[in-house]
Amino acid sequence: MATKIHNMFIDDIGIENDCRDIHDSWDQKSNRLVRVLAGRNPMERQQMKGIYKAIYGEDLMERLGTIDVEQVNRPLLLWMLDSHERDAVFAREALEPGDTNFKALIEIFVGRKSSQIFLIRQSYQARCKKQLDQDIINIDPPHSYQKILVALAASHKAHNADISQHIAKCDARRLYETVKDNSGAIQEAFVLEMLTKRSIPQLKLTFSCYQHIFGHNFTKDLKFQNCREFENALRTVIKCICNPPKYYAKVVYKSIKGGESDGALERVLLSRAEVDLDEIQRAFKGKYGIQLTEAICETTFCDDYRDFLVALATKRAH
Repeated sequence: MATKIHNMFIDDIGIENDCRDIHDSWDQKSNRLVRVLAGRNPMERQQMKGIYKAIYGEDLMERLGTIDVEQVNRPLLLWMLDSHERDAVFAREALEPGDTNFKALIEIFVGRKSSQIFLIRQSYQARCKKQLDQDIINIDPPHSYQKILVALAASHKAHNADISQHIAKCDARRLYETVKDNSGAIQEAFVLEMLTKRSIPQLKLTFSCYQHIFGHNFTKDLKFQNCREFENALRTVIKCICNPPKYYAKVVYKSIKGGESDGALERVLLSRAEVDLDEIQRAFKGKYGIQLTEAICETTFCDDYRDFLVALATKRAH
């Protein structure tokens, strides 16, 4: 017990020193500041807010918003939020009228546990004074991603936490029945029902069983369908469910090399830095033959912003 208290005291001293480093960096190049913030885990970042306030009488979040380098303001502020608050911001931005970022929403509903989705919903309502699920239902014009998101939202509210091999095999066989006629379209009703009733781990097991039983991925069978919007959206969702590192590596690569301006690089690094970024980096190197940090440095020209992204990319999950 004494050792634990001693370690807590040392941690507090370290955070206090970080706060002083941050305060001393305001009028200088913010390289030190971004490295300090990137190096702390979620609990330490929350402690930092309180300690900074106690020492300097200022709100750290408000102070971060005054950094001269505008490009680094946003990611620093997002990084200092709890993960569910950050996801609520991403969801709000993804639901901008007329410019819905469906992939950002899919990543939230596929990549978070049901307990986290509950907190995201609460944070979204507190920030936007609206219900996240209702805003998804109200997306206009309608899109196939919207149907899938509504189903996943229902799943997070109602699914059984336990996973079943028997259910996975039955669902896999029913999926096969929906695609065995290559001239027809997939049965949307069954797929949406399955997405509504099954948890993400259960769905992942189903797609694994499908490959084991039939010798290939379900997404391969989808390619033989009449390539409608629904099949294309479903393929993306399944890839995110079954192999997140590979999925995110592709998203990041497109953001870096393809010039896409949807903030995907920043979003992935912020949301996955303390989840599975090591795996994403291995997938990125394996597929594209370059380290993620090298790719960031080659294409990001704002020093402070680049340093922050690289610091996140080299951070280890706690």
